[in-house]
Amino acid sequence: MLSSTCPAPSTDTESPSGQDATRLRGVEALSAPTVDRSLPELKTRLHWLMGLRVVLVTLMLGLSLAFQSTRGESAPTFTALIVFTYTITIVYAVVLRRLTTAAAHSAFIWVQVGVDVVLETVLIARTGGVESPFAVLYVITVTVASLVPHRRVGIVTGAGCTFLFGAITAVQYFRLLNASAWLPPSKLEGPEALQTFEVYGLAFLVVGFLSGVLADELRHADQSLREKEQGLTRLQVFHESIVRSISSGVFTTDQEGCITSFNPAAYEVTGYAFSDVQGRMWHEVFNWHPDERAQETELTSLSPLRFEVDCFHANGSCLVLGMTVSPLQEQGMQRGLVGVFKDLTQIRYLEEEMRRREWLANLGEMSAGMAHEIRNPLGALAGAMQMLRQDVGSDETSQRLMDIAIREARRLDNIITEFLQYARPPALRITEQDLNKVLADTLDLIQHEAQSRMGVSIVSRMAPTNLVAQVDQDQLKQVFWNLAVNAFDAMSGGGTLTITTGLRRVEVGGRRADVIEVGFQDSGEGIPKQNFDKIFLPFFTTKKEGSGLGLAQVHRIVDLHGGWIKVESEVGSGARFVVCLPQSAETGARLRHEGREPWKRF
Repeated sequence: MLSSTCPAPSTDTESPSGQDATRLRGVEALSAPTVDRSLPELKTRLHWLMGLRVVLVTLMLGLSLAFQSTRGESAPTFTALIVFTYTITIVYAVVLRRLTTAAAHSAFIWVQVGVDVVLETVLIARTGGVESPFAVLYVITVTVASLVPHRRVGIVTGAGCTFLFGAITAVQYFRLLNASAWLPPSKLEGPEALQTFEVYGLAFLVVGFLSGVLADELRHADQSLREKEQGLTRLQVFHESIVRSISSGVFTTDQEGCITSFNPAAYEVTGYAFSDVQGRMWHEVFNWHPDERAQETELTSLSPLRFEVDCFHANGSCLVLGMTVSPLQEQGMQRGLVGVFKDLTQIRYLEEEMRRREWLANLGEMSAGMAHEIRNPLGALAGAMQMLRQDVGSDETSQRLMDIAIREARRLDNIITEFLQYARPPALRITEQDLNKVLADTLDLIQHEAQSRMGVSIVSRMAPTNLVAQVDQDQLKQVFWNLAVNAFDAMSGGGTLTITTGLRRVEVGGRRADVIEVGFQDSGEGIPKQNFDKIFLPFFTTKKEGSGLGLAQVHRIVDLHGGWIKVESEVGSGARFVVCLPQSAETGARLRHEGREPWKRF
């Protein structure tokens, strides 16, 4: 087959079974319980929460600590909080590795949010209380808490932050603590302190509520997206399962005609895996070469194109496919082609076999009449010419003409005899025989015949093991003799006939069976392609002499044994005839049932 110059498509090259397994695993993951599915999400959010905490503390407190250091002031609170944050983050990471349930993760989130609020409260109290610039950290904590994992976390956190900030404001305003170093009195007046508390408190509650609402909306959107993705994946797997379950071969192409998919039935029919045909032109794979203009006109129309095509299986045998090719439409635009095909090889073989058997039946009836209508008058004519030959006397011309007439009458009688044997072959006398021995018995006669031919030699290569089969040895000797004589006639200028025997294993109905092969390869002129379909027909011959029944008898005898003949030939390179015989009648019957009778090959 010719290779295509089309670029390989960017589709996944994974095997079909791998694609199904991956998608089915995706469906199973999407259809798993909500708790199991949310567990990795909780872990991810916890990691983000811990990372964000470290970043904020490092930036805000680290920068503040650096600023204090430039002024020559110490900030033990900042240092302690930074060290404590790093330490507790490490503890969080160790604990997180040991959590296995969603409930434990949810409780762990509450713990982290609570610790964060306490740390922020300490920081705010140590940096001015109601006037502290770090009060905004409450807002960040409320926002983060709202995203993990329910709305109530954000609302509760907002309420807690409001309460703690109110407590700080009250302590400062009413001066409830004597240690002014820990929480110094506020410089704000009563209305200003109350207003600051109201603004921050309202901000905490509003952020908690809105963040919770937003988090719920995001979760609902995510759930809806998951359900749609699950439905889409199931639908995709269902559609692919339908395509893979279809008994007919199905393929698709892109706009350039390069194959983009190949279902398992297509592999079963052609023997080509998807990786073998991916990116190749479909008409080259299937050996379809119509008129290019007609092809473009027919394939661009909306109606499907139906035709039969002769192509080759991956093992080299001939295939007859009934194919339907249609445009692949997507939103009203043609995106490529979709082809559906069925293997018609067995059907065509059975049709040919039925026609041949019907023809042989009619031939048998006609041959019975020929035996009486031609053979008896011919015998009488030959006897009369024998008597007339005695009365001719010494006239050489008359004697020569009479000899020609008698010789041709005998030749015509032999042709009729051969024809009757072909049309009505004798019943097979099946016995268990070693085909090596049967061929060796015939080889003596073949060697003797080769000595009478100028420049002809014989090379034999027998299998080292016995090739035992149920055959009629007399009929097979006739087959071997006819094939050898046919090879000699093809090498009129001399050459070499190579005779080989061997054993080959073939697939029959999912099981392996042994087939005996006997090959006759000559170095003659070869068989023209136009004669390939005629070489086994009765009376077809390209020789000046001969009845044209030799190969027809060979095919008939081999067919009666449940075997077949493979022919390989190229003009100028000789021809090779291979007789294939099953070792048992059961194997031959299965071969016929499976339609695996590749009796000729170009």
